Amino acid sequence: MVARVSRATKALIAKVFAQLDYKRLGRVYCYEGGDEFWHARRKPSQRLGIRVAEALLKKVSVGGRSLYIGAGVGELPSLLAEACERQRQVEPYNLRRVEVAVLNRACRTLPVNFHARDATSARGPFDHLWIVSVLNDPERFPHLSQLSYGQADPVTFNAVRFQKERKIVQSIVNRCMPKLSLPGLVTTTTEEVVWIAEWCHRNRIPYRVERQQYPTALVGDPICFIRVGLVR
Repeated sequence: MVARVSRATKALIAKVFAQLDYKRLGRVYCYEGGDEFWHARRKPSQRLGIRVAEALLKKVSVGGRSLYIGAGVGELPSLLAEACERQRQVEPYNLRRVEVAVLNRACRTLPVNFHARDATSARGPFDHLWIVSVLNDPERFPHLSQLSYGQADPVTFNAVRFQKERKIVQSIVNRCMPKLSLPGLVTTTTEEVVWIAEWCHRNRIPYRVERQQYPTALVGDPICFIRVGLVR
C-alpha cells in the first residue's frame, strides 16, 4: 500500500489552507499578533502536516474510522489524507466554535465536517484516535501544563487546582479511550503519552509507543504513534 499523499490531495490541502479566514483564526489562536502568527506558520503547517499524514497513512486501513479530539487547522492535512487516500470516515471535534465555523466553511464541499462539541459525545468504535495537545493545553489546564513541561514554581504552584485539572483530563481519557477498537492506533504528542499509558496500565491493555517522532509547526511538541491492544 502506497503511503504517499498524492498530488491531487496535496493540491486540495493547499486549496483549503488558501480559503481559510486567517483574520478570524488569528483572534482564536492569539491575543495579539495573529497576522504574524499565521504568516509564519501557514506554509510549515502544510508541509509538516503532510509529513505526519504520510506517516499516518502507513498505519491506518482503508475504510476505517478516526476520531479527532480537539482538531484544528494543524489537523487538516491528516484529515484530508485519510478521507481522500484511504476513504476513511473522519470525525473531528473542536470546542472553539469560531474555528469550527472557519474550518467547515473551507471544507464545505469535502468529506470533512468539524463538530463544535465535546468529542466524548462521539459514537464509536474507531480504529484510530487523534488526541494532540488536548490533555496538556496550557489555556484549559494551566497548572497541569506547567507541571508537565517542568515549569511549575514550587512556591506558587496551586496543587488544589492541579488536582481538579487532572481529574478533568482523566475523565476525557476514560471516556474517549473505550471508543477505540482493539487493536487500535492513537496519535498524540510525546508529552501526552503518559495519560494514554496510564489508562492502558489501569485496564491491563498492552501498548507500544513507536520511537519515530514528527515535528509540527503549530503544536510545538513532537507527535508520535501508540499501538494499543495486540502488540507484537
